[in-house]
This record gives sequence, structure tokens and C-alpha cells, in this order.
Amino acid sequence: MNRCYPLTIALSLASTLLLSQLAGGAEQAVKIRPPEAKKKPTKQVAPLDHTKVMVFRTASGILQPVQSAADWSRRRADIVRGMEATMGPVPGPKRRCPLNIKILEETRTEKYLRRKITYEAELGNHVPAYLLIPHNLQKPARAMLCLHQTTRIGKGEPAGLGGKPALHYAHELAERGYICLAPDYPSFGDYPYDFNRAGEPYASGTMKAIWNNIRGVDLLQSMPTVAPDRIGCIGHSLGGHNTLFTAVFEQRIQAVVTSCGFTAFHHYYKGQLAPWAQDRYMPRVREVYGNDPSRISFDFYEVIAALAPRGVFINAPLHDGNFENTGVRKVVDSAKSVYKLFDKESSLQAVYPDCGHDFPAAIRQQVYRWLDEQLK
Repeated sequence: MNRCYPLTIALSLASTLLLSQLAGGAEQAVKIRPPEAKKKPTKQVAPLDHTKVMVFRTASGILQPVQSAADWSRRRADIVRGMEATMGPVPGPKRRCPLNIKILEETRTEKYLRRKITYEAELGNHVPAYLLIPHNLQKPARAMLCLHQTTRIGKGEPAGLGGKPALHYAHELAERGYICLAPDYPSFGDYPYDFNRAGEPYASGTMKAIWNNIRGVDLLQSMPTVAPDRIGCIGHSLGGHNTLFTAVFEQRIQAVVTSCGFTAFHHYYKGQLAPWAQDRYMPRVREVYGNDPSRISFDFYEVIAALAPRGVFINAPLHDGNFENTGVRKVVDSAKSVYKLFDKESSLQAVYPDCGHDFPAAIRQQVYRWLDEQLK
């Protein structure tokens, strides 16, 4: 990426890298946590109870019940600040640059054209993705951002090019007439990424992925064949919570599908949050909050609530070994109160199939019919 640093910092970084290379090659380079990633949240305010989404803090710090859309707006702003305290700030409009889409290859299937592309999320950073465009579109079509699970092939799985057939949702949606964009999450597929490189501007891989996905929505809206107000997002596991996080910060996403993507933090392996704290996800979970679910600055009660009143479909199997089902049910029950505030209770859907960490065919077909209705 093209970055600008004060001369003294640039010289210091250059010297460090040079000494590292002399000591034994680039692979031996000292890993430097960038200033932004090191920086802890500056304003220490006692967090709201994450499970109580219908309570907000007034300007004077008094807790009051949420009774109106204006009250909810204040509570939602607190939720966003809490997410940014762990993930780092979402980039502003100055980070945007021309998308500079490059088509690397094209494959024509029976029902759609599959393009392997890259797009520029920010200067110098090119996101690999598959873009699936149905044949013979007669009018602007519905579109979906399709996010992959933790898998080496990344975007190739939702595009139907390997992995589990149950997770070929971009392929299946394209065959139903949806334009689908499936990007790689940083460090997967064709997207190598060093989260500890000198000058890395993101405090988390999670926020970098969120920004890439926001630019993916920019890409979809730039296509004359896409109906700009009929865009959704779908993902399984890593893609399931990546979908939720992206949709909180990107309100152009009108319908949200998360499969095996979350549970309340206290229910995640009995509160053992170390997997969330990897550098490719949210290292502040470890560095700032000590992997403690009682200290972390947000929880999924708030994430799901922050999506209201938009449509959300949750697939949460009874025997998911990663995301415990009881915690999901508690989150859904809590978030329903916000949907009730907007008289949109039916917009929050959850199913609990009798299976493990999976996205069964019957549930996927139910999801696709739901999307047809949400984005009609």
C-alpha cells in the first residue's frame, strides 16, 4: 500500500528491516506491531451490560431504557464504538480509491459467467475475488456478497470450485439469478497478507476484511446489472461472523445470512476466547482484554441487535461444536426486543437444525427463498 510516514519513523523502520535482513534474511525480520494496533482504547468508560440491549447511556452517563428509535440510535452508537474498541476504527472515505477491477480469467458455465478478478480496496492493495454473473439478465438483478469459511481455498469454496458442496452458496445463488461476489479473506486463497508488517494500518484482520467487503459492495453497486438497493450478504463460520460484522458497518446490505457464525462470548468454549485473538482476527481480544469475555468491549447480543430492522437469517445447529447453540438462542431472544421496537419481529429469523457445524441443503433452500422475499 502507498503510505506516508514522518521521516524519522520511516528511517527507523528501514533500519530495523535492514538489520533483520543482515541477521538472517527477510524471514527473520523482527515483527513490529504498528502504533495503531498497539494503542488501547483511549476513553475508558464502564461498558454497558452487553446482554441488555434495550438500555442506553445518556450524555450525562445515566442509564435509561430504550423507548424510541432515537434512544436506540444512541445505544447503537455505543455498540459500534465497542466493536471498534476491539477491532480498530472503520476507515473513513479518504481510504477509498478507484476500484481498478482487473479480470484475470473468465469461465462460462451453463447458467452464469464466472470471472476471476481483483479489485483495489485501497491504494496498492488488491483483493482477489470471484464474480459470478448470470446469463441473459433482463433487468438489474439482486446481488450477494458471499464470504467463505476458514478454508485454504478461500473464495473458491462458495464459488463451487472445491471444498464442501454444502458451502457452494455463491454458485447456487448465481444459478438462481443473483450476481455474486466472493472475495478472499486476508491470508486465504490467493491473498497472502502479513498482519504484523511494519506500517500495517489495521488493528485487526477483522477490520481489514470489513473494509474489503465494504469496497465489495462499492463494486456491486458500480455494476449497471445490479439493483443497488437489493444487496445481501451470506457466510458460514468465519464468513458467518464476518457477514455480521460487515453488515453492522455497511448499511447498504439489506439482508444478512449467517450460518454457524457466532455464539455469545461466554458460551464460546466456556469463555475461552483465544481463537478470536489470532492476528488474522482480533488481537486486541488478547492484548487489551486478556481473552476475558467479561472484559471485552462488545458481544453478539449487540451485534445482532445493531442490524435491526434489516432482515437477518441465522442457521445455528443444535450440535455445532464451535458456536454453542444455547448462547445463540440467548442472543436471538435479546435482539428480538429491538426488532419489536421497530415492529419488525418477523425480520429476525433463526433455525436450529439437528446437525453439527453444517449448512444443510434444506436450510440453504429455505435461506434462498427468504432472500428472494427480502430482496424482491
